[in-house]
Amino acid sequence: MQVYRLPVLSDNYIFLLHDSQHNVAAVVDPAQAEPVLRYLEQISAPLVKIFNTHHHLDHVGGNRQLIERFPDVCVYGGAQDQGRIPGQQVFLQEGEQVEFAGRIGEVLFVPGHTRGHIAYYFPPTVPGETGELFCGDTLFAGGCGRLFEGTPAQMVNSLSKLRNLPDNTRVWCAHEYTLKNLQFALSVDAENRDLQSRYASVQESRRCQQATVPSQLGIEKLTNPFLRWEQPALQSAVKAQEAVQTFARLRGMKDQF
Repeated sequence: MQVYRLPVLSDNYIFLLHDSQHNVAAVVDPAQAEPVLRYLEQISAPLVKIFNTHHHLDHVGGNRQLIERFPDVCVYGGAQDQGRIPGQQVFLQEGEQVEFAGRIGEVLFVPGHTRGHIAYYFPPTVPGETGELFCGDTLFAGGCGRLFEGTPAQMVNSLSKLRNLPDNTRVWCAHEYTLKNLQFALSVDAENRDLQSRYASVQESRRCQQATVPSQLGIEKLTNPFLRWEQPALQSAVKAQEAVQTFARLRGMKDQF
């Protein structure tokens, strides 16, 4: 399964999955159809599956046009998003599975950003292979999504599920927010040397107009404040002791940053 990153809009990423053995493709969160259609033409592959993480327009905006071009495409999304994702045919629950290119993806229910948000995790199939996590707007490189429809407790539970995945997991998050996220992270975790080093690296990447997605989950665990709510330095920074309260105060500070 090859993953191609397609930049769209001001800071979105669409992820195109290619099964080169059978020459078919799937797409995760197609904000727009045109970039997907152009890439499919380049690789001469039909689109057979659309994997949506949640209903926001910058994740489903290309669904209808892609369905018109490929009438047999199957559209997946969370069960809680019924009626909110264009063309949705499969309504996924926590623990169910999807398949593409011979790899089985596990469905994780991760509400918080929206009430119906799901993520897709494809574990490694052979030693040394990375896992692939398509997490929409729940977890970002260096940050997490805003709470539009969920609660801090829900988001802590959702992020805990993602944090429990193996370190050798590539995090395919849907926005290029990393530099700003790490600037906030340094404002609350300034003595974190892993974070300092990562920030310098991301600064250079963005100066060269290089993408910072995918990230690695192991790096997120060391540097992302929204996965580190139990750390004393962060609890002290927001004057909280309990996990959900620490997270909620961090998220509130980030909203105003």
